[in-house]
Amino acid sequence: MSEDAQQLTLFSLADHQMPLPDYQVRESARARHVSLRVSFQGALEVVVPTGFDRAEIPDILDRRRDWIAKTLKRIERQQAALPVEHLAEKPTALELRSRQETWQIHYADQPGRTLTLTQSAPQALTLAGAVEDGVAVRELLRGWLQRKARSEFAPWLQALSQRCDLAYSRLSVRGQTTRWGSCSSKQAISLNYKLLFLPPSMVEYVLIHELCHTVHMNHSPAFWALVRRYCAGCDRAKADLKQAWQYVPRWVDA
Repeated sequence: MSEDAQQLTLFSLADHQMPLPDYQVRESARARHVSLRVSFQGALEVVVPTGFDRAEIPDILDRRRDWIAKTLKRIERQQAALPVEHLAEKPTALELRSRQETWQIHYADQPGRTLTLTQSAPQALTLAGAVEDGVAVRELLRGWLQRKARSEFAPWLQALSQRCDLAYSRLSVRGQTTRWGSCSSKQAISLNYKLLFLPPSMVEYVLIHELCHTVHMNHSPAFWALVRRYCAGCDRAKADLKQAWQYVPRWVDA
């Protein structure tokens, strides 16, 4: 699958032995060389230029075996230090830091009935039906997060677009594994609904970052100068974003 977009990654591997993990391959029209990325859940992605001979990938991964293993082990250590609720398969609350909201989640066990999700209070959700089906529970919650993110981020992005005088063509919201956001050559912006879990300063940085890609489809000095013009805390937010995966509960990608 080719891709004509400038992307903001959730997490990138940096040089770091154990058996090679499973991985996914993604072609990018803008890639000039092979790069490796790993999500905050430890999913390995190999990004290759369009037309790259995929038969070469196993040898590339073998050369980076130590790098991959050390990075994955570091992520495991960081995950082990997270609070228990971060690792829960069925959450009891959603801490949406971007909007400074905490949503409570209630479960009404009704075996044999179709699972449903409703908003039962101003900041409460109720899942009723076969709640023992963890996969179905997570699917419904992810759908809710996607709708919630669109309702929150669409006006936020529009306001920043007007403030910065940077126009975009359309917005989509998805649950990408390795990207917080992206901007295509047609000025279409895609945002990750997992941004809901991040502090507002980080989210605003991502939105401004993607808006600036409507002018510069690269990470050139001119691009960063534009980002800094509209985001005073750009450098701090950029650094903080490297560890932002720890805000996103594990069940979101389970």
